Amino acid sequence: MKPRISLITLGVDNLERSLRFYRDGLGFETPGIVGQEFEHGAVVFFNLQSGLKLALFPRKAIAHDSGLPLQPASATEFTLGHNVLSEAEVDAVMEQAIQAGGAIVKRAGKTFWGGYAGYFQDPDGHLWEVAYNPQILPEDDA
Repeated sequence: MKPRISLITLGVDNLERSLRFYRDGLGFETPGIVGQEFEHGAVVFFNLQSGLKLALFPRKAIAHDSGLPLQPASATEFTLGHNVLSEAEVDAVMEQAIQAGGAIVKRAGKTFWGGYAGYFQDPDGHLWEVAYNPQILPEDDA
């Protein structure tokens, strides 16, 4: 298997609430909810960096689609990492997450690995790490 991950899907409990958080609060661009004409088909897509998309899909729909029973949510199963270009940008993104309705789990601060990072959760409890890592700087596409 070649590593060709092109879509990260987050299971959510309230699609409209999650859409508002990511689109209106964090500024992710999207045409909104699509697929509502299909039973278990409503989904939201956001374009991230080249070739990568983030999707929001109801947890119940994921369970239906996969054939697995609905499981309890857990914030510690994985994290999404958002790397930025400076410590000030970490602080700005963390504040944006608060204003959007996210919850700070760990305030941003110096890390043992020589960077600066903090964690927030979205309205469904998904864990995001916002990090400035001088060893792994993102491409500046501004």
